[in-house]
Amino acid sequence: MPGITRWQRQSGEEQRLSMSMNRSLGRASGANSHQIRVLLVDDHAVIRQGLRMLLESRPELEVVADCENGREALLAVERLKPDVVLMDVVMPGLNGIEATRQIRKASSTTRVVILSGFVDEEQITGALRNGASGYLVKNSDVSELVLAIQTVHRGNQYYSAALSEGFDIPELQLQARRPEQKTGLDTLTAREREVLQLIAEGHTNQQIADELVVSVKTVEAHKSHIMEKLKAKSRTDLIRYALKRGIVKLESVSEAEKSLANLGSAD
Repeated sequence: MPGITRWQRQSGEEQRLSMSMNRSLGRASGANSHQIRVLLVDDHAVIRQGLRMLLESRPELEVVADCENGREALLAVERLKPDVVLMDVVMPGLNGIEATRQIRKASSTTRVVILSGFVDEEQITGALRNGASGYLVKNSDVSELVLAIQTVHRGNQYYSAALSEGFDIPELQLQARRPEQKTGLDTLTAREREVLQLIAEGHTNQQIADELVVSVKTVEAHKSHIMEKLKAKSRTDLIRYALKRGIVKLESVSEAEKSLANLGSAD
């Protein structure tokens, strides 16, 4: 969005977060000090509202706030230090895997459970490698959701029962702990992964520079490094790669392709 600075966007995120926190404070005036404090992160408002209703019906849980993207979640964790974060994976701006890594650095006591409709081996391994304590599929029932929250809060890991049918969870845990030969996405720095996601969402170099508060030349350098590491020949190749890896959603890619059609080769 041209003309909108990162500070203005962050101010909007902080205002929305404050509203979410105020709603929770109103409900939690008589909260039990032994409740598990939960933060919800999903870019779909309906899903957040549904999860909030389900979890707030459980006396052992307190929803301290809900967030619509990874950057907003990081702000919330720094302010609220929740016990458990329920984290979507594919979100605009900062995806759930990268947000998990940054959250674990910001608050070592906060546990993260990935809650996603997108499941593959690399996604699960990436989540574990970046500090997630559990992985749930979005069709899990509320009893399993609550059990996952309680389990990771006690310092253990939890995986949807459905995952055991298609994946060798102990082997994925071992893979996540092993030093690995980096390939593809793993070769990118944290900043390069952010730039890749913003490119795939259709942002121009100038918009990315505004978002990350860097120069356009810095963005161009990041883009060049990304293309070299991923062996991509064009911006469209980067979009396709991000879609394949579950970094962006199909609708985001559709919007990006429209933007590319308008941009031509200027960016």
